[in-house]
Amino acid sequence: MLPIPVNPAALPAPSGYSHGTLVGNTLYLGGQTALDKDMKIVEGGIVAQFRQAFGNVLTTLRAAGGRPEDLVSITIYLTDIPDYQAHGKEIGRVWRELAGPVYPAMAGIGCTALWQPEALIEILGVAVIPEERLVRP
Repeated sequence: MLPIPVNPAALPAPSGYSHGTLVGNTLYLGGQTALDKDMKIVEGGIVAQFRQAFGNVLTTLRAAGGRPEDLVSITIYLTDIPDYQAHGKEIGRVWRELAGPVYPAMAGIGCTALWQPEALIEILGVAVIPEERLVRP
């Protein structure tokens, strides 16, 4: 089975990477920061950046026919863990608004910096999409 890149037109065109890679019915979701369609990190702090980054992940998931409940693993890289923790309830509300009440296995990892200097968060994940909904680009 060859990997199939998944690069939704709604996200910035990738260069040197794919937003997602589909192998069989497993979608590996590449790390998403809070880049908007103009290739700028959204302003407004960790909650706004979580909303944009997770929205970018979900855009790639949906392009392959997936839904939030198909997520099996999420990894969140953070430049400021205490800031994320301080806004945990707001971030939880954003999660439920975008993905509903289902939570996959998750990890939060602190790091000193991300690719874009103004990025506070990067989210990547893995989803298993049922064959009947799978869209192979």
